[in-house]
Amino acid sequence: MDALLLKEYLHLEMVRMDEPEIGPDDVLIRVRACGICGSDVHGLDGSTGRRIPPLVMGHEAAGEVVRTGANVRDLSPGDRVTFDSTIYCGRCFYCTRGEINLCDNRQVLGVSPGEYRRHGAFAEYVSVPRRIVYRLPANLSYEQAALIEAVSVAVHAVSLTPLRLGDTAVVVGTGMIGLLAVQALRAAGCGRVFAVDPEESRLRLALELGAHTAVNPAQGDAAEAVRQATGGQGAAVALECVGATDPIRTAIASVRKGGAVTLVGNVAPKIDLPLQAVVTRQIRVQGSCASCGEYPACMELMASGAIRVDPMISAVAPLAEGAQWFTRLRNREAGLMKVILRP
Repeated sequence: MDALLLKEYLHLEMVRMDEPEIGPDDVLIRVRACGICGSDVHGLDGSTGRRIPPLVMGHEAAGEVVRTGANVRDLSPGDRVTFDSTIYCGRCFYCTRGEINLCDNRQVLGVSPGEYRRHGAFAEYVSVPRRIVYRLPANLSYEQAALIEAVSVAVHAVSLTPLRLGDTAVVVGTGMIGLLAVQALRAAGCGRVFAVDPEESRLRLALELGAHTAVNPAQGDAAEAVRQATGGQGAAVALECVGATDPIRTAIASVRKGGAVTLVGNVAPKIDLPLQAVVTRQIRVQGSCASCGEYPACMELMASGAIRVDPMISAVAPLAEGAQWFTRLRNREAGLMKVILRP
C-alpha cells in the first residue's frame, strides 16, 4: 500500500508498505480521509518527542471496511466508518471504571513515544480494534467524519466542565479545538460565549460558529474585557485551548470567584500557574485528556448541524501532496486551519 512515512524528522516521503495485518478482533479499513492534526505538525520536527521515526502518522480519519477478523460479526465490507484515536485495553483499573482515555495500556494511532509504535492513517489502509470503530451517519462525508476525533476532544472537555443552563463561558484560543469548543458550549446550553484569540480571522470564524463576543488580547486585557461585560463578575467557566502560561492566566482571570477552568491545550510541558488567584478565589482547575466514549454524541451533534466543521476545512488534497501541506502548516500560512488528505 501507499503510505506517507515520517522517515526522519522534517522528512516525509511517500513509500510502499505492506498492508496491515488484522487479528480476530480487528477491522481493516480503507482510509478515505485523514486530517493533519496540530500534534502531527509538531511531531514533524520532533519537538513533542511522541513521534519517533520511522512512523506513519495520522489519527483523524474515516473510511470503509475492507475486511474483519474472525470475531467481528457486526461489520461488513463497504460499511462507512470512523474510529477513535485511542486504543484502550478494556481490562485495566481505568477501563473497568469507564475511564478509557486514562487506560494504563493506552496507545494512540500514529504515535510512537518510545514504549510502543503504532502506525496511523496517512496510508491506504489501517488496522484497528473493533471496539473503537463507529458507523457513520449517512449525511456525514468522509472529510467531515475525519474531524469527529477533534470534535470529541472539545465535547469531552465541555462534559468535564461544571455548567448550568445559561452560564457564561470563555474559550481562550480559537484554533481548531477552540472553535469546536465554542460550538459544544452552545450545544450544552451556555447563554453567552466569549472567544479570545490574537488572530482576527479566527475571531471572525468564532463569531460565525456561535460565539457572542470576540476579544483580542493584543488590543487590551482580555480578562478585564470579560469582567466588564459581565458586570465586574467574570464568566462561570473557561476552556483554555492553547496550553501556555499567558492563555492559562487569561482563562483563570476571566472566571468569577468559584468558577471553573478546564485545560485542553497541551503545547508547553510546564506553565507558571497563578496559585494565589486560584486558591483565594476558589477556582476549580480541571485537565481534559482526549475523549472518553463521546463519538456517538459527536456524530449526532454533527449530523444535526449543532456542530459544523466545514468552515474549518481549509483544503482537501491527495496524500501524495501531504509533505508540502505539512510544510505550509508548519510555516503557519495565513488562512490555513484543517487540511484533509485523501489516500
